[in-house]
Amino acid sequence: MSRVSKKVQQIEQLVLALLQHPTLEKAAAAAGISSSTAWRISKTPEFREAFAEARRKTFDQSISRLQFGSSAAVNTILRVMGDSRAPAGSRLRAADSVLNHAARAIQLQDLAARIEQLERVIMAEKGASHADPEKQD
Repeated sequence: MSRVSKKVQQIEQLVLALLQHPTLEKAAAAAGISSSTAWRISKTPEFREAFAEARRKTFDQSISRLQFGSSAAVNTILRVMGDSRAPAGSRLRAADSVLNHAARAIQLQDLAARIEQLERVIMAEKGASHADPEKQD
């Protein structure tokens, strides 16, 4: 096995191990490399890039799972809120949760609309400046 492919394989193994173990030492052991080798590998730009990408993918998967479960969560909150047999504190907390999440959703929608409008303005200005050389800085 060439030196380059061994290094790539060690990086991949260490990245995977770090996603599954809480410390570099435990990840090194799981990857079958020494702690000092793991430390050296962890300082390379190739490792940092690979680890950052793996963490992003893992986080994206977690977010997708949360989004999948959000419908059931909303159903549960609404069921508790409307259940006259549920304790008053639980119903109040559910109602507060509904109001807070609804308000936050409106804020996010408003913010997204404002960003879209700003992007349209910027694109229109760019288009105008390319069409009219005198408007360029």
